[in-house]
Amino acid sequence: MLRVISTHLFLNHRLHPGLLELAGRSGAQAVEIFAARQHFDYTNREHVVELGEWFRSGTLEAFSMHAPLFPDREMGRAGAPAVNILHPEKARRIDAMDEIKRALEAAEHVPFRNLVVHLGERTDTWSQRTIEYAHTALEHLGAFARPLGVRLLVENLLSEPTTPEHLLLILELGHLHNIGVCLDLGHAHITVGVAHAIATLGNRIVSVHVHDNHGVKDEHLWPGDGSIDWPAAAAALKALAAPPATVLEINYTLHDTTASIPGRIEQAFARFA
Repeated sequence: MLRVISTHLFLNHRLHPGLLELAGRSGAQAVEIFAARQHFDYTNREHVVELGEWFRSGTLEAFSMHAPLFPDREMGRAGAPAVNILHPEKARRIDAMDEIKRALEAAEHVPFRNLVVHLGERTDTWSQRTIEYAHTALEHLGAFARPLGVRLLVENLLSEPTTPEHLLLILELGHLHNIGVCLDLGHAHITVGVAHAIATLGNRIVSVHVHDNHGVKDEHLWPGDGSIDWPAAAAALKALAAPPATVLEINYTLHDTTASIPGRIEQAFARFA
């Protein structure tokens, strides 16, 4: 199972080669870049080229990018609307797709192979219209991503449209065979349960977001600091025909010291060894 570190852990800092090198020294084989403008400014050519050159000359793989959740540098705290491709207003859906395409353009320099996409927000509901909006957005983004060599991965969230069953239905009804799933274990633990999510999504799972919680809120804790049964989760994932990449996605607000981070990353990956 490919060991991937999400730069979500460093979201309060501008992403630079030093942080990527820290991830490499901690046992990671690849990186998932979190596309938040205050962290990785995908609209800044110099920043994009700097990271692209590092990946091409370094030993870490650029496995994936997480699509932006907000279009600003404040993660919506200043009032910017969320990037929501399922929004009831057509103008908001178009704006959301345009923002994701801006992030996708970074693939011209940073050689990531997958883009993790959120289908809507937590308050979105399940309906025939939701399915239609999802199909339109995924077809449009997929057509933009393919020439760049990027595959889309949809993620299970805490909303009705993104339960494992509904994600599969969206992909199957739309004949979206080239789109995979990023299974978020923390989100599954809060909703349907990790074992059920793995059994339902099966071989559509390309990557898993690894983090822990206590089954109530999305805490993004280090594995073992919550209540997920990690031995059972690891065994179920290894039993899949193609074991997915394990993407460690830890909260940037846990205030871990720089000295402690490499050891914690190594311990987390060891749970899937």
